[in-house]
Amino acid sequence: MSRIGNEPFFDQCDDRRHGATGVTADGAAWLASAGTYPRSTLAFWRERPDAPVVLPCGIAFDVVNAPVIFGRRMLDRLWDEGPGSGPVAVHRGRMLLFAAPGTAQRLPSLLEWEEWGASGGREGGRTEDVPPLLCHGTGDAVTIPAPAPAPAAAPAGGTPALHSAADGTPAARATDEAGPAGDAPAGRPASRWLVAPDTRHPWLPGPEILLWAAVRAARAAVRISIFPPADQDAKVYDVSRRR
Repeated sequence: MSRIGNEPFFDQCDDRRHGATGVTADGAAWLASAGTYPRSTLAFWRERPDAPVVLPCGIAFDVVNAPVIFGRRMLDRLWDEGPGSGPVAVHRGRMLLFAAPGTAQRLPSLLEWEEWGASGGREGGRTEDVPPLLCHGTGDAVTIPAPAPAPAAAPAGGTPALHSAADGTPAARATDEAGPAGDAPAGRPASRWLVAPDTRHPWLPGPEILLWAAVRAARAAVRISIFPPADQDAKVYDVSRRR
């Protein structure tokens, strides 16, 4: 059953074995508001809390869709050097960064202005090897993860790692390393939240912020390929910093 305030929307979301889930009642209401029949979406989730749904873009949010590895580099830039992010999900090897409505229309032109795909770019970063970002706006729809995913399988010989915030509650975002083909690691669902919706009015980055993150991620890709981080899975973001 649903809960109120900023507590998890479903009982399953309060199980720390699920890692970075944390979809709240307010967050679920915000997601449902993107559809034509929000009450029906919420009723469906109460019956099927582990079921992904397809929601339209352009009303409550747009979505910038990136390959999971490059998307994580963008996310790292947003949290390490920028203002944080809005909700973020992974779905079948792609990272979905939720953005302010109108971003899908504006971001491609900004990327083109930055000579995206041309050697060097205006910021001096290598962008020629970066795959294009897919922008979903008005007229598009995306599949989003369920508020309460199925429990992840425990690794052989142990229990799942717990990523918790400083106050002891499950953290809303923990990094997950993808396999060679962008698939989820063994035991982790292919569709899941990395930064879960937790309010009815989440802050969402606009096109300029995502452009900045993409350019910085492209520049960082060279350093990462030469000097890979020792332990990316250990990194957890504190959502209290988010706007």
